[in-house]
Amino acid sequence: MSAPLRREVLWRSWRPPATPARRSTDIRELANKGPPLPASLRVHRGDRPRDRLHAPGATYQQAPQPPARTNHNMAKYSVHQQPVDTLLSWVKSGQVAIPEMQRPFVWDSTKVRDLLDSLYNGFPIGYLITWQSADVGLKDGSKSAFRQILIDGQQRITAMTAALVGQQVVDKSYRNKRVKIAFNPSTEKFATLTPVIDRDPAWISDVAEFVNAPNFSATKAYLDANPGVDGEVAQRSLERLTSIKQAQVGIITLAEDLDIETVTEIFIRINSKGVPLSSADFAMSKIASHGQFGANLRKLIDYFCHLSVAPHVYDDIATNDADFAASPYLKAIGWLKSDSSDLYDPSYTDVIRVAGIKEFGRGKVAALVSVLSGRDFETRSFDEQLAIESFERLERVLLEIVNQRNFQQFTLTIRSAGFIAPRLISSKNALNFAYALYLKLRSEGALNEADIKYVVRKWFVMSILTGRYTGSFETAFEADIKRIDELGARRALEDIEASQLASNFWELALPMDMKSSSVRSPYFLTFLAAQAHSGAKGFLSKNVTIASMIEEVGDIHHVVPKNYLIKSGVNDRGDYNQIANYALTETPINIAIKDRAPSEYMGIVDTQVTSGELRLGEIISQKDLDANFAMNAVPAGLSSTTATSYASFLSDRRTLMARYIREYYDSL
Repeated sequence: MSAPLRREVLWRSWRPPATPARRSTDIRELANKGPPLPASLRVHRGDRPRDRLHAPGATYQQAPQPPARTNHNMAKYSVHQQPVDTLLSWVKSGQVAIPEMQRPFVWDSTKVRDLLDSLYNGFPIGYLITWQSADVGLKDGSKSAFRQILIDGQQRITAMTAALVGQQVVDKSYRNKRVKIAFNPSTEKFATLTPVIDRDPAWISDVAEFVNAPNFSATKAYLDANPGVDGEVAQRSLERLTSIKQAQVGIITLAEDLDIETVTEIFIRINSKGVPLSSADFAMSKIASHGQFGANLRKLIDYFCHLSVAPHVYDDIATNDADFAASPYLKAIGWLKSDSSDLYDPSYTDVIRVAGIKEFGRGKVAALVSVLSGRDFETRSFDEQLAIESFERLERVLLEIVNQRNFQQFTLTIRSAGFIAPRLISSKNALNFAYALYLKLRSEGALNEADIKYVVRKWFVMSILTGRYTGSFETAFEADIKRIDELGARRALEDIEASQLASNFWELALPMDMKSSSVRSPYFLTFLAAQAHSGAKGFLSKNVTIASMIEEVGDIHHVVPKNYLIKSGVNDRGDYNQIANYALTETPINIAIKDRAPSEYMGIVDTQVTSGELRLGEIISQKDLDANFAMNAVPAGLSSTTATSYASFLSDRRTLMARYIREYYDSL
């Protein structure tokens, strides 16, 4: 037996100590590291793969299961085992909410096959994690139908439901489909069902049909169709197949009185070496647990985000999700089926953030989950009525977010600032806050539309330039919303400008920040946006604009050519690839310049201006040439720049680029 499997067997056969754990974080040892082992076999942090689907063919028996255990000292969770059949019955009855079953199933059939193989062979499939949810009233006066929210293990549960019960899953086109897994009793192998396997009587074509049929008749039918197989071996294999539903699955249930911060921390610790559940995933699960009302709100978020990227799936959603199609929400997002803009394609995380900021003044998604759970932050208590009101407010803000007029006017506002393509936007957080701010100002009605767009444009560009929503951005979200509530949006913006965008920023800090080689630098992208905003032409172009090259095609050209610098001894990539050495250029002009020194290619341009004979670009007047240098922030002394004076050229151009961005910002 291999060392990893040996460790896994020892871990699974561990018995809990007689006394309760002393630390509140012992759940991490249980689910992430396992119990103490001999030094030679100890599983260090990250060594035990989470949810590993072990390869078929390994030969060891299922170890005894640890009994249910509760951490009596802190009472944060309980650990117990349940057979697959019981777990699936909970899902069917709604006792456990499985939000992921409303979304496209992302596992491929081979992963489902491997999961069944693990259950068949008694291999562990990892713990499921549920959060006991307190009863919350719904809009119609009834109580939430769900009792526990499954926050980890959703794909595994969906896979088991599909393969063992035969329930359909939703594919990427939002169509319902079956995932059929076949089984060969003679070889004890599982496989994804194919036409070839389906025609072969040696295979059970659909495990779900077999395990849900009367045991004797299904087995007899198989043996009658395969007279040449070893009946004893086949019958034993089929009995094991049927007993998959009795396989034990570990469940960690988190207590209902835990606050969201504790639940999130526990989850992060358990999941530290697996695929982490983001706070937005947690929020989506919480939303979906609120009965049919919550399920439809979650679908509203999911479908809005999906249609933003793939409008063509509208008909699939309308056809295959009758419940959602009958709600008013599908009509609210129907406009997306003919929308082709891709400037802002929010993910469900983005939608949750915008909703939290705008409606609840909360930058942290975890805080939004607490509000939806009925937490009163002032009294630090939970109020059922507050939970009901919070879901009603969530519905209201989601409808504002997906509203066609709101969304399109916001994206037009961002485009009017020169950010005309997604690749110019370096911070999705800045975009999310700007949208929340736009919605907030519109709903308050204190400013007219022109003033709202003015504030939103400047706030967005300011946040990009200052990196306002990087690092601890959730804290910054909340601080800014609070400041806006206290002072008003215009005054709050003016205060930030006075403190962070004073002369020292434009003259010293910004040029220094431009010492970068990244074409994804927010300062370089803002420079391009500034050029697009002002209608600037490409470097040495007479007619082709920066905006058209951003939207279509253009080259990022080295003003002082890279190969010329390398041949001249400037070999460090970080030196010749400086954003102060970049300019967006037409491809033919870039090819014509090639590796020529600035003095050489500018000599061609100067001759062209004098003679009028076109050889490099289309500029034939000194006035147009000077204007082109100005709109590209290129120093007038470019033609005399050499490898020796290259550093001075970079310094001069950084200053000019910073000045260009400042003039642009002032003009917004």
